[in-house]
Amino acid sequence: MAGEPLTADPPRDGGRGRADDAALLRMSLDDPQRFGEIFDAYFAEIHGYAAKRLGPDAASDIAAQTFLEAFRRRDRYDASRAAVRTWLYGIATKVIGKHKRTEVRGLHARARLDLARQHEGHADRVDDQVSAHGLRGRLAGAIAALTAGDRDVLLLVALADFSHEEVAAALGIPYGTVGSRLSRARRKAREALGGMNPMRDLEDDRG
Repeated sequence: MAGEPLTADPPRDGGRGRADDAALLRMSLDDPQRFGEIFDAYFAEIHGYAAKRLGPDAASDIAAQTFLEAFRRRDRYDASRAAVRTWLYGIATKVIGKHKRTEVRGLHARARLDLARQHEGHADRVDDQVSAHGLRGRLAGAIAALTAGDRDVLLLVALADFSHEEVAAALGIPYGTVGSRLSRARRKAREALGGMNPMRDLEDDRG
């Protein structure tokens, strides 16, 4: 994109500096092309998050809507409240929330696919479909049973590796609410999985 690339102080946000991303957004107010650097840095990550939640068919549309919304709202971004990466995940989660019925149906379908695999043997076609969607089997069914708010918190922690502070900033909810929702989501998922730790399987799906 046009303009000199900014140097980054490495760290959490995909190896980028939080201040540098915020600076790019500010620059993009006068030079919209600079927003392309934010798009290039985070589109694949947001696309992957959307794919794990709604499946690969919807992921491109969700990611595109997320960045379109971010571009439109970039003048309202507040660097004191959240890093750009966190802000983008918050927008993506809200966009996904408009498709919550589709997400729940998809999660139930993935649970049924896994059940079909168990009953029909190792059918490669079913295995491929389940693997492509990330969240699988009883875990998918357990997540489908959560409330939308609990599901958002659990999946931001598990799939995006967010801290409680980042979840609170992304969703615009109090820090304490994050803890209570996460605790409840983990408990319900663990019960549905017969006592197994749901976070282990979710973290396996992060990659």
